[in-house]
Amino acid sequence: MPSLNNWMPRAVAAAFVACIVTSSVSAQQAPTVRIRGTIESVDGKLLDIKTREGNEVKVNMTDNVTVFAVVKTELSEIKEGSYIGVTAMPEPDGTQKAIAVHIFPENQRGAAEGFRPWDARANSTMTNATVAQTVEGTDGQNITVKYKDGEKKVVVPPGTPIVTFVASDLAEVKPGAKLIIFGAAKKDDGTLEANRVNVGRDGITPPM
Repeated sequence: MPSLNNWMPRAVAAAFVACIVTSSVSAQQAPTVRIRGTIESVDGKLLDIKTREGNEVKVNMTDNVTVFAVVKTELSEIKEGSYIGVTAMPEPDGTQKAIAVHIFPENQRGAAEGFRPWDARANSTMTNATVAQTVEGTDGQNITVKYKDGEKKVVVPPGTPIVTFVASDLAEVKPGAKLIIFGAAKKDDGTLEANRVNVGRDGITPPM
């Protein structure tokens, strides 16, 4: 049987390792905040944003921040095999009625795949999935999308905003531009940090 003197250092070491592991996991799972709004000012990597709700927040862009322009595109660009995100409202018959669709570039295929609640509007949803079928219907384009856990039937009414992401740079990030940050990390000191910023080009408000 190990002596008490031998056991104590081991117990302390084990507790220390557990603390490090727990801290590491906590750091990796820092809470994130979705931000929609208008850029008020830019000071180096610091953004001053007036949010959709009317609040003012400051977000630090990381040194390796990626910038994407959100640009208009056409419904005809959505084809079988396209990887898309559908912002929608659930219908009584179980279908999703799109209020916006964004087409992912090929190198973002699989991003945040699945179906989930969304905050574009009250009770709205988001489905990131691959287009399995698209046919013209009486109320708009009928699209079937499939993701790893299931599928959804989506109706895209005429006039629904259709956008895509175009890789850009910090020149896109300027006062007056509308943006969406899908996941600004909330740091321990309460500051917000973003490694990706999506900015509407030519006055577009990102509709997702």
